[in-house]
Amino acid sequence: MSQEKESTNIDGMNGFEKALKRVGDVVGALFLLIVLSPIFLYIYIRQRWNASGPVIYSQERIGRGGKPFRIYKFRTMVVDAEKDGVPQLEQDDDPRLTEFGKVLRKRHLDELPQIWNVLKGDMSFVGYRPERQYFIAQIMEHNPDYQLLYQSTPGVTSLATIQNGYTDTMEKMLKRLEMDLDYLRNRSLGLDVKIIIKTLYNI
Repeated sequence: MSQEKESTNIDGMNGFEKALKRVGDVVGALFLLIVLSPIFLYIYIRQRWNASGPVIYSQERIGRGGKPFRIYKFRTMVVDAEKDGVPQLEQDDDPRLTEFGKVLRKRHLDELPQIWNVLKGDMSFVGYRPERQYFIAQIMEHNPDYQLLYQSTPGVTSLATIQNGYTDTMEKMLKRLEMDLDYLRNRSLGLDVKIIIKTLYNI
């Protein structure tokens, strides 16, 4: 039993590295919430001025250990984006985007509220992007190894996010999964720093 459990543990980080990663997440999140507070305020005012509905929306995602949590974003779409109740994949030029939402999406500024998720411990700055259960079930029909990602905490950014873009097709989802699994096997604090630098450069 223990041998089987060990064989499926593919996390490349040891306990000490994970602890340091968490400390870095907390310190970084507190720093960014303070420094970026003017941007938060600006986006809030623009959203209230130009669009109806809530400024921030939350959505259930699946995180570490397969447990659900609420992810937060600045709203970029119309209020009834999924009015038929069926989850839909986001696209680069999604017609459901508001005008200001397009601006936020282009620079990934809609992701800023996830700093709060990082502070809470739901997410890390670097890790696989958390997905909805509806799409996870579809992914696992093609590749059940998705559940191996539950060994780690999902993140705001990743190599897959940088290189693969928005996952608007199943093909892209499966490609992202392979990249996320590769990151999990080889992750380190040094690799995380490189990913953060690449993310800032892209933004």
